[in-house]
Amino acid sequence: MTASTPSPIPATVIGGYLGAGKTTLVNHLLRTANGLRLAVLVNEFGALPIDDDLIIAREDNLISLAGGCVCCSFGSDLMAALMDLSQLSPPPERVLIEASGVAMPGAIAASVDLLTAYAVDGVLVLADSETVRARADDPFMGDTIRRQLGEADLILLSKCDVPAPADLAATEAWLASEALTAAVVPMTATTPPPRAVLFDLAAPAPWRHGGTDTLGHDQAYDSLILTPPPALDADAVADALAARPHGILRAKGVLPSARHGGLAALQMVGARLRVEPLAGGAPRHSGQVVVIGLRGQLDRPALEALFPAPLSSAS
Repeated sequence: MTASTPSPIPATVIGGYLGAGKTTLVNHLLRTANGLRLAVLVNEFGALPIDDDLIIAREDNLISLAGGCVCCSFGSDLMAALMDLSQLSPPPERVLIEASGVAMPGAIAASVDLLTAYAVDGVLVLADSETVRARADDPFMGDTIRRQLGEADLILLSKCDVPAPADLAATEAWLASEALTAAVVPMTATTPPPRAVLFDLAAPAPWRHGGTDTLGHDQAYDSLILTPPPALDADAVADALAARPHGILRAKGVLPSARHGGLAALQMVGARLRVEPLAGGAPRHSGQVVVIGLRGQLDRPALEALFPAPLSSAS
């Protein structure tokens, strides 16, 4: 990849069974995009009701929304829809793909990875805290649901304000045994967690504004800035972060890379880790890695022990 090559568009796959909360999350993200040019791909428009006051124009398979966002129906040809989106001027800054309730999100992510215009940002799977265990035992759909959970980088556990605390704890423990590599992010009906979904150092940072997450759920996360020593390159930092989860939901940064002969972008989502050559100039946070985790769950002492440089709060 040369310096003049555009950076791949981050693409996030959102999966989960019917009723798990995918559409609620996607609608919330569209309404609170905060200036981000967000594109959402759905199998059909009927599955994603959009407020009329957000709609600027309609075409056959594309709805233009306020703030530069678009919604695209891909029908049976997701790859063609993605290529069409990448040709928009300007192109979207991020793409969300809402998978159907019976789709395997990992297979979708593998297909997207074949397109050089995109880089898979993560596989997020929604699960309803009230119903997921019962649905996973369903004789017809249970195997599909368990496979969806097993392919997740992050599991967004919805309606966590509804079950009794003991029932919720039992569900979280069950999820930990079903999805060994995924991190679980609890949600309520009123506070979806966009920090766990939209996290991009290259874009304006709505997730960091005077200590407040302006996209909602502002007291749910801890954010830290790691400053590895210059002699430690991106791959070594990635290995150190991957050795233990440290409570990290997401990590992103730009660091020197001997393998790529210049700067590289490091990204971690759950257990998914990528180190790729950086297109364009060095961003503001070059030489640093920003990590986020649920409040109180980042293992600060372990993170401090990784690198001799001090850590500072990102919020």
